[in-house]
Amino acid sequence: MAVWYSALLFLFVVLQTVSLTQNADVISGGADDRNATGDGGGGGASSSDAARCSDTLVCRDGIILPAWRPIDSVSTVDKAFRAVVYFLAMIYMFLGVSIIADRFMAAIEVITSQEREVTIQKPSGETVVVQVRTWNETVSNLTLMALGSSAPEIMLSIIEIIGNGFKAGDLGPGTIVGSAAFNLFVIIGLCVAVIPNGETRRIKHLRVFIITASWSVFAYLWLYIIIAISSPGVVDVWEGIVTFLFFPATVISAYIADKKIFFGRFLNRKYRARLFSTVVVAESRDNIEMGEKGPMDGGPDEDAELREFEKTRKEYIEILRELRKKHPDIDMRKLEEMAAVEVLNRGPKSRAFYRIQATRKLTGGGKIIKKKTDRLDALDAAPATNADEAAVTRVYFEPGHYTVMENVGSFAVTVTRQGGNLDAVLYVDYRTEDGTANAGADYVYAEGTLVFFPGEVHKQFQLSIIDDDIFEEDEHFYVRLSNVRSDGSSPPQEAAAGARPTAQLVNPFMATVMILDDDHAGIFHFENPETTFPESIGEASVRVIRSSGARGLVHLPYRTIEGSAKGNDDDYEDDEGEVTFENDETEAFIKIRIINKEEYEKNVSFEIELGKPYAKGNDDDYEDDEGEVTFENDETEAFIKIRIINKEEYEKNVSFEIELGKPYAIDPHTGEKIEVREDVDDDELERMTEEERIATLGRPQLGDISKIKCNISESVEFKGVVDKLLRKANMSLVVGTSSWREQFTDAVTVRSGDDDDDDDNDDDTERESKQPSCSDYVMHSLSFFWKVLFAFVPPTDYLGGWAAFCVSILIIGLLTAIIGDIASHFGCTVGLLDAVTALSFVALGTSIPDTFASKVAAIHDAYADSSIGNVTGSNAVNVFLGIGIAWSIAAVYHAVRGSVFVVNAGSLGFSVTMFCCCALVCIAVMLVRRLPPVHGELGGPPRFKYATAFLLFGLWIFYVLMSSLEAYCYIDGF
Repeated sequence: MAVWYSALLFLFVVLQTVSLTQNADVISGGADDRNATGDGGGGGASSSDAARCSDTLVCRDGIILPAWRPIDSVSTVDKAFRAVVYFLAMIYMFLGVSIIADRFMAAIEVITSQEREVTIQKPSGETVVVQVRTWNETVSNLTLMALGSSAPEIMLSIIEIIGNGFKAGDLGPGTIVGSAAFNLFVIIGLCVAVIPNGETRRIKHLRVFIITASWSVFAYLWLYIIIAISSPGVVDVWEGIVTFLFFPATVISAYIADKKIFFGRFLNRKYRARLFSTVVVAESRDNIEMGEKGPMDGGPDEDAELREFEKTRKEYIEILRELRKKHPDIDMRKLEEMAAVEVLNRGPKSRAFYRIQATRKLTGGGKIIKKKTDRLDALDAAPATNADEAAVTRVYFEPGHYTVMENVGSFAVTVTRQGGNLDAVLYVDYRTEDGTANAGADYVYAEGTLVFFPGEVHKQFQLSIIDDDIFEEDEHFYVRLSNVRSDGSSPPQEAAAGARPTAQLVNPFMATVMILDDDHAGIFHFENPETTFPESIGEASVRVIRSSGARGLVHLPYRTIEGSAKGNDDDYEDDEGEVTFENDETEAFIKIRIINKEEYEKNVSFEIELGKPYAKGNDDDYEDDEGEVTFENDETEAFIKIRIINKEEYEKNVSFEIELGKPYAIDPHTGEKIEVREDVDDDELERMTEEERIATLGRPQLGDISKIKCNISESVEFKGVVDKLLRKANMSLVVGTSSWREQFTDAVTVRSGDDDDDDDNDDDTERESKQPSCSDYVMHSLSFFWKVLFAFVPPTDYLGGWAAFCVSILIIGLLTAIIGDIASHFGCTVGLLDAVTALSFVALGTSIPDTFASKVAAIHDAYADSSIGNVTGSNAVNVFLGIGIAWSIAAVYHAVRGSVFVVNAGSLGFSVTMFCCCALVCIAVMLVRRLPPVHGELGGPPRFKYATAFLLFGLWIFYVLMSSLEAYCYIDGF
C-alpha cells in the first residue's frame, strides 16, 4: 500500500515540476489566443490574478441577491454592521440547508432501503425467504448517500457557473476543495480523538476504502492536470466530460472491490443479513476484511447468507432475552416495542441516519430513535351484520357436546336463542336419535317442544341414562332440533312465498351425548400418539383419557423418556410419578415443565410412557396393602388379609377391589422364577363364562396409545416478535415520514436533544420523562421557520422517496445560490477573496452537520466505515460531480458559441496542490495506525490518539494558511 501511494506522490511531484518549468507568459498567451479574459464575473470579488493581487476588491451583484448599496464610500461602522448581518444571514441559511438536507437524506435512506424477496435454501433442503436490499451498500454510499452529504457544495458549483454566465468562479471550486480538506483532516482528526481510551475502530471494508481513497487523491490531482498541464488555463469539453465519467468509474471500481471480483477469483453471489437491519445485503462469500476466518480462509464452505441471517436472528434473540431478564413480568407487546428500540440503538446506521440525527438534535428535534407504539392495523371488532341478519333469531344447542357417566341418572340439555325479536314466543321441537347407544337399553327416548317465552334466551329439557352392570364400550346418541317457529305459526318453510323467516336453526342444531361406562375401572391411554407445544408454555399439560369404565380410584404410573430433547433441565424437566383417577373421573393431566431457551427455531421431542394402572384405596374405608401370597406344593388356598377401617356409620354400602398380579412359580430344582402367561386372547375370552369375561375386561388396563411423543417447538409468539424485528428494524422506517400531518407535527414539536446514547441506563421511564433543555427551545425557535416551510416537502413514503428527493434537491439548489451570494457579499465587505471565503467559512458551514454525524458514528459504531470510510468517497464525488457537471456544461456552452472556457490555475491550482500533499500524509497515517500498537484507524492509546488528532488538525491549519497566503500573493503560486 505504501508503494502505491509513494508512486502516486512521485507522479504528482513530476507533474508539478513540469508545470513550474513552464513560462507564465506562455500560459497567459495561450489564454489570450482563446479570447478569454480570465474574469470569473458576478457574485462578488473578481477572480482574475490581477484583481486577486490588487488592494481593491470590486463588489458586484450576486446571482439572486444584489449587493448592499451604496457600494463605495462606506464607513467602517457601516461595513462592520453589514458584515455582521451577512454573517448571521449566512449562518441562518446554513441552518436552512441543514434542515432541508435532513429531508433529502431521509428520502435517500428510503430509496436505498428498497427491498425485494429472495428465496434461499438451507443445507437441510428447507427454503427461507429473506429480504434483500435492491441497492448495493457500496454503490448507494458512493452515489445517493455521497450526493446527499455533498449536495450543497455540488449545487453551489453548478449554480455559480450558470449564474456567472458560464464563466469560472472561485467560490464553487474553492468550497469543494475546502470542504474536502475539512472533511479529511478535521473530521477524521475529531473521530480519532473522541474514541474512549483503550478502544479502537477499524475500517471493515478496507478494499473499498483503499479504492475510494485512491480516487479521492486522484480527483484533485486530475483537477490540477486539466487546469495547469493538459490545457493550461482552459478546460476543454473532453476534459469536463472525462471528469464526470470518473464518477461512474469510481462507483464501478468500488463495487468490484466490494464484490472481490479480480481479487484472486470470481466468487458466487451470496446474501448476508446486515446486523440489526431488516434486510439481507447482497455480498460475496467472504464479507470480513478484518482478518476473521471465513470460507476463503479455509473455513467450512457454508452458505454465507444462512450463516449471516442466523447471526442476525441470534442477535435479536439475545436482545429479547436480555430485556426479558431485566423485565421478567413485562408482556410480549411491550417487550416487542422495547426490543425494536434496542435493535435500532445497537445496530450500525447509515451515514444518512447520523447526518439526520445530528441536524435534528442541533435544531431541537430530538433523537430519531425514540420509543413509539406501532400503528394498529385494525380494531378488534365483532363482524358487522346487516339489518336482515339482525332481525333473524338463531336457535342452537349450547354446548353442542355432552359427556355423562352411565350412572348419572338424568341431566339437562340447554337450547339457546340469539338475535331477532327476543320478546316473541318461539317454539322448537327436539327428539333423540340412536348412535352406538340404543334407546330403551342405554338411554330413555325423548321428544317434545320447547317454548321460549318473551325475554327467555335459554331453555332446558331433561334426558335420562339407563344404568346397568354390564361392561360396555363408551357409547353415544344424538339430540336434534327441528321445526323452529314463532307464536305457534307454521314453520318457515311453509310461510308465504317471499317472506323471510323470523327464526332459523344454526349449528350446532344437533347435540352429541357421550355415555361413559362406569361398571369397571376403564382403559387408560393418551388422546393422540403425538402432541406439540411451544417451549414458552412453561408447564405442558398432557391429557390422559379413561374410557370404557370409570369405577374406582385408579393410579397410573408414568415416566419421561429422552429423545432429541434432553432432560435434566436442558429442554424439559425429567419426571416420574403417578396420576390419580378418582371414581367416575374420566381424564387427568400429566404436568411436565418445559425449559424456555427462547430459540428462534426448535424441533426436539421426548416421550411420556404410561405404566400399568392399578386400583388403590386411601386408608379411608380400608388400609391399602400390596404384597404376595405363597401357595406351597399341594396347597390349594391362601388368604389375603385387609384391615377394614371402622367408621361406625349407621348405613354403609361401599366397595373396593383386590387385584391379583401376575403369578409366577419357583422351579424346585433351580429356584428360578417361572413366569405365568397373563395375556388373554379372544379365543380364551370366548371360553370364559360371562362373569369371568366381565371380570377380566373390567380390570384397569392400558389402551393402545400408552406412549406419547411430545414435540417441543419454538414459541410462536417469540418467533413472531423476532420476525417482526427482522421486518421492522429498518432505519428508513425511523427517518422516513408517511404523511404531511406527521411532518407538521414534528416541525412544531420540540424534543430533548441531550445525547444519552452513551448511557447504559435502561430505565425507559427516565428517558421518556427527560424534558427539552433551554438550548433545545432556543434552537427550535431559530429553526421553526425552516421546519414549517420544509414540512411542505412530500413525505418520503410517496413514490418510494423520489418525490421528496426531487423537491429537496431543488430547494437545496435555491438555498445554495443564496448562500453563494451572501458569502461573496460578506467576503467583499470584510476584504476576503472568494477563494479564501470558500475554503474557510463556506466549507466550514457545509461540513458542520457531517462533523457531528461522524463524531456520533465513530463513538457508537463497531467499525470506522460510517465515520471516516465515507469521507474519501464523498471527496471524490465532490470533484467528479461538482466540478465535472459544472465545467462540462460551461465547456459545451463555450464550444457551441465558438469560444473557450477559461479557468486560471491561480489559487485553485495551489490549493489543490496543498490538499493532495496533505491528503497523502493523512491517508498514510491512517494506514500505519492499523499496525501495532494502535491496531485501528480511530482511537487507540492516548498518546497515539491525541498525537494523530493534533497532526491532522495541524494539516488543516497548514492548508488553510498556505492557501490564504497564496491567494493574497504573500507567497508565489502557480
